[in-house]
Amino acid sequence: MNPDAPLQTDRLQLRRWRPSDRAPFIRLNADLRVMEHFPSLLTPAESTQMMARIEAHFAHHGFGLWVAELLSTGEFTGFIGLNIPTFESHFTPCVEIGWRLAPEFWGGGLATEGARAVLHHAFTALALPEIVAFTVPANHRSRRVMEKLAMTHNPADDFDHPRLPAGHPLRRHVLYRKTTISQPSALKK
Repeated sequence: MNPDAPLQTDRLQLRRWRPSDRAPFIRLNADLRVMEHFPSLLTPAESTQMMARIEAHFAHHGFGLWVAELLSTGEFTGFIGLNIPTFESHFTPCVEIGWRLAPEFWGGGLATEGARAVLHHAFTALALPEIVAFTVPANHRSRRVMEKLAMTHNPADDFDHPRLPAGHPLRRHVLYRKTTISQPSALKK
């Protein structure tokens, strides 16, 4: 499988990162609305380091977090893709699906559309047995995407994120799982 080959949906192209993605990625990670359920905003240097880690993940694993670009305009909307978490928990090692879109692209189903294509790729091209997703309980937007993807949530799987200290308001996380792919018609919006 060629990790450089983009995935495409009706409205999105999911592609590898380019130097021109740096500025919109920095803006994305510095937006209070986008980062509401994360411990902090990212500095420009932290965003640049994250881009480098994403590219290293692609190089090492053959998959990663793709840039989500609107087909109609070429606009950078954020990212959607797969990642291997580097922390230890009861469900690791694993592959997670994740997304982060700029607020102007919220509410139109783009995260769900792109994530469906990523899941299809994960289960067919990569033959992965399971995909997980996790977030804080209050992140209703992301949880709704997980539900639209037919991911299942068992409260017994919920966990305290090991990278956040005890008592941190974002430490508790909900975990969703998916072990099968929906019918191909589910790839359409």
